[in-house]
Amino acid sequence: MTQEIIISGFGGQGVLSMGKILAYSALMEGKEVSWMPAYGPEQRGGTANVTIIISDERISSPIVSTFDTAIVLNQPSLEKFEPKVKAGGALIYDSYGISIPPRRTDIEIYEINAMDAAAEMGNSKGFNMIVLGGLLKLRPILEIENVLKALRKTLPERHHHLIPANEAALRKGFEIIKKV
Repeated sequence: MTQEIIISGFGGQGVLSMGKILAYSALMEGKEVSWMPAYGPEQRGGTANVTIIISDERISSPIVSTFDTAIVLNQPSLEKFEPKVKAGGALIYDSYGISIPPRRTDIEIYEINAMDAAAEMGNSKGFNMIVLGGLLKLRPILEIENVLKALRKTLPERHHHLIPANEAALRKGFEIIKKV
């Protein structure tokens, strides 16, 4: 099993954090991992993306030009990465940041209204965890227990009190992702 994933959106949406959590989780499960972030000089508001490869076998290169799964959280990311999803692959998007929805017919398209769900939960910072939950429902490549352990490793200790809210957000993502 090898999964090549790209997550892309604006800085501040938790794109890089999602990638880091996936990478740590995969390492905890003894998988081979490649994690390659890319972002502009802006800390918030600029574009950011991260490529994660998770495999049971050795990864020959961290550089890929097409992906099994793309998560896009804004229109520029959709325009850039929709063409790079492998035929038969999946694209996940949050409609909040998308004005022109995906159009391809040779991939599976999923919508996750994570921004709305985060607002309903009173946890706007849980947006990325909702999206991550949706990914894990669609691609059950990691155990949720290991994702929570990875969250403890990546979150500063002063924020560990937020782990239950993040777990609830992960589980919400499982519930609300839907095929378009």
